[in-house]
Amino acid sequence: MNRLTPYAAFFMRLAVGGVFLLHGLTKFHHGIPATASFLHDVGFPFATVFAVILIAIETIGAACVILGIFTRVWALCMAVEMVVAILAVRLPHGGNIELEGLLFAGAITLIALGDGPLSIAVKLKHGT
Repeated sequence: MNRLTPYAAFFMRLAVGGVFLLHGLTKFHHGIPATASFLHDVGFPFATVFAVILIAIETIGAACVILGIFTRVWALCMAVEMVVAILAVRLPHGGNIELEGLLFAGAITLIALGDGPLSIAVKLKHGT
């Protein structure tokens, strides 16, 4: 372990949260109906419900991950989302899984690392 190891969570939070946030803002901008239409087209039942869940994970969850608030919980949601994206969307349609695989690995890493020392949660716990 070197002196930078404690800050690994910070950089991983920025990377994973940043990518999810960009995708979430795109979905948010296009709206729930467009996201639900995509999900319906790839065979998801209850597409509108899942569209709202995706947008929430990819915007609210991503912002929380970037800030280091409930990182493990949101990272778990992100990991599950990536498993579903790989198994239900990418593989059946012959798509590449590089991005989803990296985001899955990053989310699993955040589940292991947690918020890290450079997070809002740590600052709130210590009252500074």
